Amino acid sequence: MILYSAIDLKDGKAVRLLRGDMEKATVFNDDPAAQAQEFEQAGCAWLHLVDLNGAFAGAPVNAAAVEAILAQTSIPAQLGGGIRDMKTIETWLDKGLARVILGTVAVENPDLVREAARVFPGKVAVGIDARGGRVATKGWAEETDVMVTDLARSFEDAGVAAIIYTDINRDGAMQGPNIEATAALARAVSIPVIASGGVSSLNDLIALRDCGAQLNGAISGRALYDGALDLKEALRVLNA
Repeated sequence: MILYSAIDLKDGKAVRLLRGDMEKATVFNDDPAAQAQEFEQAGCAWLHLVDLNGAFAGAPVNAAAVEAILAQTSIPAQLGGGIRDMKTIETWLDKGLARVILGTVAVENPDLVREAARVFPGKVAVGIDARGGRVATKGWAEETDVMVTDLARSFEDAGVAAIIYTDINRDGAMQGPNIEATAALARAVSIPVIASGGVSSLNDLIALRDCGAQLNGAISGRALYDGALDLKEALRVLNA
């Protein structure tokens, strides 16, 4: 199981939000590229990047910070937030991203997800963010009546590389991930599932690894910054 180290970008800085609230952002590093280098040097195999401003704006906002990360690291990175058309997808992949994450458009324009996955095989993931089992869009600001499992199943034949499932109420709260819901989703689809939201300890990672469903990986952010989760130890356990 892969541990994805998260760098959330707001106003050019690496931050973490509490339950997706932009007004509750904690700045952890003024230099996101330096933070990315720290993760790489610690042995991290993947980076998970989110353009928070872009998620609300519907277009890339923290492009300079993302480009700096790509220029100063050699490990693969995936990016979500404000990616809502083919031109933006193509631009980011041309800049060196290993994978783009499509969230809002997965609900509003599923045909775009299908087209992108066909044109860029292995490079398109679907981000499903939810409260109480229902999908939220536009930087988690708008809730829909779409159920998580229904949305995930609708992309079974699309060729997407992964589904990144976030329980918004757990995100940044250091209360542990929603293991039951994540495992249920992973069992419901054949698409690889990555757990996100609330991973705050080594025990959380072990519980996800041993949940009985085949998870591709887990994303952690605040716990790594706060020191609640030791990255090197986590990688050692997951790679054992």
